[in-house]
Amino acid sequence: MTLQATVSMSWVNTVLDAAARQGVAREALLAQAGIAPEELRQERWPIDHITRLWRAAVRATQDAGFGLKAGSQVGPANFNVVGELLQTSATLREAIAAVQRYQRLISDGGRFQMVAGAQASWLIYHPRQGTLAFSPHQVEAVLAAVLSFIGGAMGAVVRPLRVQFSQPRVGLLAGYREVFACPVAFEQAFSGLLLDNALLDAPLLRADQRRAREHQRAAAARMAELTQGGALAQELRAWMVATLASRVPTRAEAAQALGVSERTLARRMQAQGLSFTALLDGVRRDAALQAVAHSTRALADIGLALGFAEPAVFWRAFRRWTGCTPQAWRASPGGVGNSA
Repeated sequence: MTLQATVSMSWVNTVLDAAARQGVAREALLAQAGIAPEELRQERWPIDHITRLWRAAVRATQDAGFGLKAGSQVGPANFNVVGELLQTSATLREAIAAVQRYQRLISDGGRFQMVAGAQASWLIYHPRQGTLAFSPHQVEAVLAAVLSFIGGAMGAVVRPLRVQFSQPRVGLLAGYREVFACPVAFEQAFSGLLLDNALLDAPLLRADQRRAREHQRAAAARMAELTQGGALAQELRAWMVATLASRVPTRAEAAQALGVSERTLARRMQAQGLSFTALLDGVRRDAALQAVAHSTRALADIGLALGFAEPAVFWRAFRRWTGCTPQAWRASPGGVGNSA
């Protein structure tokens, strides 16, 4: 089974904080993205959640440079044990290798590739989107964050030799020049930064071999925990999505589908901090938002298909998820009721 990509809350907070600096409150942004405030208590989000959040943030701020600004505020402290590991690595090249190994602790919505050259090397970013296409601001934020992170680890302002994006330009050229201070190209074969090899092999400001080993052990242990818990959550979500097409899934059915007793399933979920009710609520929400915005089915029929016996119950759940009614969601930008 292919697991859905997820993202840590540190990256979620990067978007929320960047929007807040432009006067958009967290609660308002979450409502525009169709995400319940309670979901901020989760350890990780499905990648489609963060994509919806990025889209909502750009709409709310009306800032074509939002991704660049958000990424430029990222520093080593944003990423806990991964940030500590990167800072204490011997060189930037070693730090990038650690990112490639432990990037999932931040987000597995993409991967980095290093292509070495004689004088300089490309650090390429390959996005891994979910059902929803990435906002171009997500990719811009990643490359801006990489550069900001490098500067923090080096203790100096760092400039790449060249930056390029596979996507078209979305903001003013001045914004890219301010962030990267080097030639920037668009609609290229890949997105990445070209870095001087001397920079990659220079010692980092806080290089510490002993502490780097300690942080690596901690990161490896956290990866093992994440793999175990993430696999169960994603397996349950995938089963719920398939089952919801015909009926509302139950805990007993889930246990039977996974080949364990209901008590064993409950014990495993508790050990990994998972809630069957919360997972199911998220699956029903995603299905409802998709159906309301992108189909012409009667709203009451959508609610009934998702297991809501009465329209009023569906309306209340939808308002809890989004802060608005299904009618308002359908009329919002991108909905079928507001198409050109």
